[in-house]
Amino acid sequence: MASLVITETLKDELHSFLQKNKKADLITTYLYFLEKKFNCKPVLFIREKTIYQSQDALIKSLEDQGKLWRETEIKIQTGPQGVNELTKKVYICPFTGKVFGDNTHPNPQDAIYDWVSKCPENTERIGGLKVKRFFVSEDAEVIKNYIVKRKEPIKKIVYSSVVTGKLFNNKSTVIEDFIKSQLKPIPLGEVTNQNRFQIEESFLNFIQNHLEEGKIASFVEALSQVEEFSSYLDQWLEEDSKDEV
Repeated sequence: MASLVITETLKDELHSFLQKNKKADLITTYLYFLEKKFNCKPVLFIREKTIYQSQDALIKSLEDQGKLWRETEIKIQTGPQGVNELTKKVYICPFTGKVFGDNTHPNPQDAIYDWVSKCPENTERIGGLKVKRFFVSEDAEVIKNYIVKRKEPIKKIVYSSVVTGKLFNNKSTVIEDFIKSQLKPIPLGEVTNQNRFQIEESFLNFIQNHLEEGKIASFVEALSQVEEFSSYLDQWLEEDSKDEV
């Protein structure tokens, strides 16, 4: 087996880690080394209760399977039509021309009362209160004056989150929301010490492959070549001796 090489950058990071975590055991330290060496950034996918090797790996996998976002077409209306060809009776605000039709509003009379009572252009007062004056017409020719051809709805492609069902204007905001609401970073050392969540298969294989006894021994041998790690190696060897006893 080829000897393990620990770069100067990794040596510095390991030394800093051990200074901050003086009681860290060999496996915890080795897992930290793997995390840094392979730029491993595990994340928990909360909805699936599964841990993946990295955010990027998970997102790519979900996108490849069509499980992250979908294109969706929506229609955007330009506003409700107040009067149409089937309207038989209209209620008209004398101050603004606002109109409610008997077939385009569920309660047109209540609506016109509410409108004129709040209308900013209604300056008529009785007893200090705005008058609730309005016009009513059943004349077909009068009604025709209020029929405005409605514009066709605007069609737009947006993106829906497969996970939450929410709509977003573009794919990047779907992904941003997914990261914010569904992912939780978790250190590699905690991944192996938990049993609440599943570990994604390829990530589990990665962990098992690198936790082989021979590879851990190579890590220890590499550290033994650096004087500043000698006290930690002595500590780990002493702990192993106690465990054996």
